[in-house]
Amino acid sequence: MSSDTSSGERRPPEGREGEQPDPQGRPWRTEGLQPTKETPPKRPNWWLTALWVGLAYFLTFGLFTAQDTMAGAPAVPYTEFTRQVERNNVEEVFSRGDSIQGVLRNEAPLPGDSGGTYSSFTTERPTFAQDDLLAELAANGSTVRATPVLQERGLFWNLLLSLGPILLLIGFYWWMLRRQQGMGALFGGGGRRKPVDPESVRVTFGDVAGIDEVEAEIAEVVDFLKDPDKYRRLGARAPKGILLAGPPGTGKTLLARATAGEAGVPFFSASASEFIEMIVGVGASRVRELFGEARKVAPAIIFIDEIDTIGRARGGARAVGGHDEREQTLNQILTEMDGFSGSEGVVVLAATNRPDVLDPALLRPGRFDRTITVHAPDQRGREQILAVHTRGKPLGRDVDLGRLASATPGMTGAELANLVNEAAFAAARRGQPQILQRDLLDALEKIQLGTARTIVMPEEERRRTAYHEAGHALLGILQPGADPVRKVSIIPRGRALGVTLSTPDTDRYGYEASYLRGRIIGALGGMAAEAEVLKAVTTGAENDLETATGVARGMVGRWGMSETVGPVSVLPREGDPRAAGVSDLMLAKVDEEVRRLIEECYVDARRLIREHRSQLDAIAAALLERETLDEIDVYAAAGVPRRSGPEHQTVHG
Repeated sequence: MSSDTSSGERRPPEGREGEQPDPQGRPWRTEGLQPTKETPPKRPNWWLTALWVGLAYFLTFGLFTAQDTMAGAPAVPYTEFTRQVERNNVEEVFSRGDSIQGVLRNEAPLPGDSGGTYSSFTTERPTFAQDDLLAELAANGSTVRATPVLQERGLFWNLLLSLGPILLLIGFYWWMLRRQQGMGALFGGGGRRKPVDPESVRVTFGDVAGIDEVEAEIAEVVDFLKDPDKYRRLGARAPKGILLAGPPGTGKTLLARATAGEAGVPFFSASASEFIEMIVGVGASRVRELFGEARKVAPAIIFIDEIDTIGRARGGARAVGGHDEREQTLNQILTEMDGFSGSEGVVVLAATNRPDVLDPALLRPGRFDRTITVHAPDQRGREQILAVHTRGKPLGRDVDLGRLASATPGMTGAELANLVNEAAFAAARRGQPQILQRDLLDALEKIQLGTARTIVMPEEERRRTAYHEAGHALLGILQPGADPVRKVSIIPRGRALGVTLSTPDTDRYGYEASYLRGRIIGALGGMAAEAEVLKAVTTGAENDLETATGVARGMVGRWGMSETVGPVSVLPREGDPRAAGVSDLMLAKVDEEVRRLIEECYVDARRLIREHRSQLDAIAAALLERETLDEIDVYAAAGVPRRSGPEHQTVHG
């Protein structure tokens, strides 16, 4: 199946709208909505707002400053104050510490040459003063007050100071409420505007390849959205929800978009994680809003990607802790789907690569009525996908997509799209006007084997690596039914010092015990060659042992290929087998069988290496000379004719 990335060479056909961001900044994208004539909201003029705020601030500051200036009293020396006390001209005073405010009975001239007069005053009493000021004031009949004679601030300012904290608290809660409802949660962001991709176009089933059986299953939904009256007359109800399950990269998102594009209806898409925020209730409100928007423009399709983020089973062994926001969001989705009568024309599509962890309430009839499994494409499907992704790209005459598809078993649509993109990069680096078959094969080699590292290995290390990879290749050639060896290299790539690549001639969906046993023997070939030739085993066999152990544990504990353990499944895909009721005695028996199986395969591997030592030496010598051998060279060095099978393209190093 094709990947989620559409070809960049296509342009939107006339009358079709590309993917658009939500006009309110909500966390979902839309496609196919007709443009409205409503005037878009004006963006706020921040410069004008800042100007008005600054003007208001300076006006208020000026008013309060003028008020304090008009209400203020002149400061006079303490000697002037005592002189007025002696003249019995002080009517009342107020003292706070050494600061004194007061009012005169009669105006007096200000000290100095200013020529003015004053009736109210302030002064500071020196700490070394020894006079009995209170007795003198009492003798003169002056009033001594406990409150200030002159207030420095007016009524409005005092009222504002008293109500300021309350107003700030109210403003904070109002801002938080607005953020939660219209702009998202206070923490973790809110609605984020998605940029419009000018290359994004509405896709149809013509842009999707390799999913003929899936397309047939979903065709009824497309037909219902195109002509709902045909089904309503017969009382048929469209499925409320369809779950697309499959490995990553198989094109579930592209299939959902193609369904909407084929039906010609609006398409709302969002990732389940975008509904989750730190404030409980935000996700549920977003779900209500999303379904409400879809109902307004029905018929429409709502697509929720990675629904296992919020749709995991509540309670049980797989539930780890609680998450109120996640559960509330899931409950709201279930409630919204229950609210469908089937006549609205709104269909919910969801995608996941973990259908086993979903809550059973999601999968019951009336919610997600159907589960469509999207598998990796077969050889014919891969050829069709390559044709889609090379559409509009200049290809050389030697490009054979069929042969390339046969060399890419197990690759998904996303991986094939990446393969074509890497080939285009390679052609551009070489300054070519077209993409040649060599570019595609080099890109395949880079993806399958990794990028070559430019390091210089000591000669002894090169020899050890050559025999290690020759052991893998020789046992892969000798094992009956094993996958043909496509390429052997001792050029360091990624974390490995050497690589041996084996792929089947055709796609395989089931494996016999003899084939799996041969895989274990082939995986141990490098370790066996080191032990037989170099009389020592290095850490280079770490990954080989992991592969062999994984296959052996699957044979014994999951696939019933051990007579001692019997036809039972002991080891689950994940989790502790003891939680499923498996006894320690049974687990010990599985471990014993796995060890016995690997030891037997290792003995067979060493025996084959000894019996075919000359062929091993020939492959190792060819590797030391050329560093990389393709399929023809490997079989020629081993002196073994290539097995008959479909023609396939080898990868040149």
